[in-house]
Amino acid sequence: MIAIRIEKLTKRFGTTVALHGLDLTIEAGELFFLLGPSGCGKTTLLRSMAGFYIPEEGRILFGNEDVTRLEPHRRNTGMMFQSYALWPHMTVAQNVAFGLEERKVPAAEIRQRVGEALESVRMSAYAERRPNQLSGGQQQRVALARALVIRPRCLLLDEPLSNLDAKLRLEMRTEIRRVCKEFKLTTVYVTHDQKEALSISDRMAILESGHILQVGTPRDVYRRPRRKTVANFIGDTDFLSGKVVGIAGERAEVETAIGRFEGILGDPTSPPVPGATVTLSIRPECWSLGSTRTERNAVKGRIGESVYLGEIAQYDFLVGEVDLKIYELNPRHMGATKGELYASVETEDVVVLTA
Repeated sequence: MIAIRIEKLTKRFGTTVALHGLDLTIEAGELFFLLGPSGCGKTTLLRSMAGFYIPEEGRILFGNEDVTRLEPHRRNTGMMFQSYALWPHMTVAQNVAFGLEERKVPAAEIRQRVGEALESVRMSAYAERRPNQLSGGQQQRVALARALVIRPRCLLLDEPLSNLDAKLRLEMRTEIRRVCKEFKLTTVYVTHDQKEALSISDRMAILESGHILQVGTPRDVYRRPRRKTVANFIGDTDFLSGKVVGIAGERAEVETAIGRFEGILGDPTSPPVPGATVTLSIRPECWSLGSTRTERNAVKGRIGESVYLGEIAQYDFLVGEVDLKIYELNPRHMGATKGELYASVETEDVVVLTA
């Protein structure tokens, strides 16, 4: 296991700056996700770690070794691509063995390591098949075995599940996490799929326009985003604009168009001042509906459009001119389109975001 350190990394393509002086530490054995919209720099960062791109400024360290300008084949990283990149004329075993043959590993050791790698991804029975005889999920397992067989210092995954259907993606998420933890691999995983990142990552970084906006555990990033961009990218949320009327530690009172709310600061290190304009982020599942008003953080409204999904219902909750999204687990108010209800939310679920 190795830690990966990114220090002041800048990468340009002509006049376009793809990465702006990034600093990031990925701990040894961590399953770390790079997440963000298209063009945010996540793949550029991953390819810089792999050695396919050489940055203009900054350093990349694997443990204590500076690999910034080291050739890709000398970094000993395992790489998985979106397209699998399997040789169609080779068998599964030959595809997995290819990297070892290039490294001049003895034949007996190659056979042993290929067998172990295929066993680890549960593909031993398919060793003599060719890629076109495999399903998408099976091809992805072969690609994973090929990355593992060289015993890499770290594993780099570039949107590896994007070509699979929804059911296979769920299966392979769990499989990738199992294998990475079993081999104690430091893993960096690029995706645009929020659910993928939330479900299996240890930590994640949210990128935008070549900058890192926030780093944290899935729960931290989802529950306490530091910026509006992060809150908007990870999951659904209601945004309410308002003015700060008071600050007490990491809490703030905010006056909005639909009432006063008490919430927690998204970024306690940069608190707003009284009178400042801020944005409240409230996740739709955090609202509670009832017939009586709670002491604080409550608004009166009515249910407009609704969608019933069995275990959950999604409502448009109309408070004057404001339309809130509310998700109700084990729905009890489905069809309650007449009469008014109160929607309330706990202080810890109201995140105050500064500009």
